[in-house]
Amino acid sequence: MSGFSSESFIQRWHSLSLVEQFGNIGSEVERVISWKKKNNDDLATQALYRTLELLDLSIGDSRWKGGTLKELTRVREILCDLFVGDNIYNTSPEFLSRYFYPFAVAARKKTEAHV
Repeated sequence: MSGFSSESFIQRWHSLSLVEQFGNIGSEVERVISWKKKNNDDLATQALYRTLELLDLSIGDSRWKGGTLKELTRVREILCDLFVGDNIYNTSPEFLSRYFYPFAVAARKKTEAHV
C-alpha cells in the first residue's frame, strides 16, 4: 500500500491545484515508463498502481467537474490501455511524457515561487 489512502494525504492532495496534481501524476507515469524500459515489471506495476491511486484521488476531488473530470478519466483510460490493455488507442510512452511534461514544469515553477 502506498500510503495515499491516509486522510492527511487525501486532504493535502485535494489542496493542490490541478496543475500540481497532474505534475505529480506525470512523475509517477515517468517512473512506470522508466521501469518498463529497464524490464522491471514489478516496479513498473507498483508505479502504475501509485499513478492510478493518484488519478482516482483527483477524479474524486469535488472541484473537478465537466471537461476537467472527463480529461482525468480519459487519461486513466489511456494509461490502463497502454500499460495493461491492448493499446487500442496506439498511445506511446513518449506521447505520455510529452503530455505530462508541461504540468511538471508549471507545478515546479509554482512550488519555486512559494519558496
